[in-house]
Amino acid sequence: MNKLPDFSITSAYDALHRSFPGYKVAPMIGLTGNFRDGDCTLAEGYYQSILKAGGVPVILPPFEETDALISALDSLDGILLTGGADINPLYLGEEPVMELHGINPRRDKQELLLAKLAADRQIPILGICRGIQTMNAAFGGTLYQDIHSQMEGKCIKHDQDLDRGYASHTVQIEEGSLLHRLFNADTLAVNSFHHQAVKEAAPGFRVCARSVDGVIEAIESTEYKSMLGVQWHPECFILRGDECMMPLFRWLVGEATSFKEAKRLHERMVTLDSHCDTPMFFDQHIEFGSRDPKILVDLHKMTEGHLDATIMVAYLKQLERTDEALLAATAKADRILNEIEAMVAKHCTAVDIAYTPADLYRLKSEGKKAIMLGIENGYAIGKDIRNVERFRNRGVVYMTLCHNGNNDVCGSARYNDEGLGMSAFGEQVIREMNRVGMMVDISHAGEQTFYDALNISSKPIVASHSSARALCNHPRNLTDAQLKALADKGGVAQVTLYNGFLKEEGTATILDAIEHLNHMVNIMGIEHVGIGTDFDGDGGIVGCASASELINFTRCLLKERYSEEDIRRIWGGNFLRVMEEVQKV
Repeated sequence: MNKLPDFSITSAYDALHRSFPGYKVAPMIGLTGNFRDGDCTLAEGYYQSILKAGGVPVILPPFEETDALISALDSLDGILLTGGADINPLYLGEEPVMELHGINPRRDKQELLLAKLAADRQIPILGICRGIQTMNAAFGGTLYQDIHSQMEGKCIKHDQDLDRGYASHTVQIEEGSLLHRLFNADTLAVNSFHHQAVKEAAPGFRVCARSVDGVIEAIESTEYKSMLGVQWHPECFILRGDECMMPLFRWLVGEATSFKEAKRLHERMVTLDSHCDTPMFFDQHIEFGSRDPKILVDLHKMTEGHLDATIMVAYLKQLERTDEALLAATAKADRILNEIEAMVAKHCTAVDIAYTPADLYRLKSEGKKAIMLGIENGYAIGKDIRNVERFRNRGVVYMTLCHNGNNDVCGSARYNDEGLGMSAFGEQVIREMNRVGMMVDISHAGEQTFYDALNISSKPIVASHSSARALCNHPRNLTDAQLKALADKGGVAQVTLYNGFLKEEGTATILDAIEHLNHMVNIMGIEHVGIGTDFDGDGGIVGCASASELINFTRCLLKERYSEEDIRRIWGGNFLRVMEEVQKV
């Protein structure tokens, strides 16, 4: 007599709910499905490996509805680009070679777009076999349509007859690479089922493993992004109980978990970038409502990076100080502020001007982005103290006292051989700013100006975009003594993502920015730090190159074990505390 399967829906249901209080939401991993003869399929090894690593697999079939694709990405925490047919060379600007095998243009079209859209959103990506080629092609790399006919030299056998759950050749792993850290090995035995391969790694990637014949077997991001591709099929090993390739899937699920937690944090708090210079590009006919390649801050990038608000400044280059030049400077500041307001009005369903911290919280609850107004360089008020109140009445939340060069308000950190501080007029300006509720910003100010401003102001002051001079000896940065003095008066310093203010030589990365932030926290305390990117004013670094990448900063903060409350403070809480205090007039 055949025995029925030992399964009861009632007992399974009861067991699930007995364990519910300890339930933890696992990250959702989207796996691209294969498509052939009208059927969408997925090999078992892919989803079993994701499950084994602690993720929830979801199949992404090939479809062309871009709105649906974007909606899917908004609910996913990681992407696995799976193996399958050859990539159509026409999508890469090439004609097919004789050795090209079957292609799947429906998958190609969707997955090339999918890779770019996911990367825009900083979603972790693992590419396997065809997946590494898709990822590489999507970002400007090149491919061999057929390694045996197009590569120089003799290839080893890259299409094994052996069972797929067993290794057939080895790859050499680059020391210091992510792949090396995952496997802690210089050599790795892998399986092989391909005849296409990466020819040249795309910009922003590096080769991290090769087979003995020189075929590229793995690439990874050089921009501190969670993107890794391998040419072999690691998912096949788990089906015979071999966990040797699980480090790859645990990496993806781990990165997806971090990304998921960062997204959840951003949902629960207001994130504010205290300084961007996007109006400097207004004369280049930018489109704020599009993903405009000319600028680092637009609605798309703010959404992708989960940034709620930014303070856009009317920047004024320090020029002559004649009466005529000062009037022109004031007029220019008004014109830029008008242009910011017009830009926001054009996209009023998605963004609005915020004048107070309460406005920021209200706009977030309404699902809108927020723009605050600032002025960079007290040159804008000329010699007319009345301009302070006038600019405040039109919504300016802070004014940077100077830029590169002295003005009638104060001495600058640059081109100030005399070491000038606040002028008599400048002292009046600060007192008037205190009276009308405008924040005093001392980024760009000389040291004497800094200490004068601290002594004059009856309200806390801020450095909207400055880093630590102890780590990068630039006059624009703040010394430890300045940082401590600023904190003692209740002020805030916002670490900036400007290469030259983070590192004296070489290229700065997101890790350098985190190091500056950590140093500032150690000197000032967690209650006195924040982020002012200086995007579109030459700000932007590797790993945090635009507003779309700002969630990477949060992921770094999580890795540094900052608490949710700490991260809330860093992402604007501290700056808004000062703003609220200053605006109480």
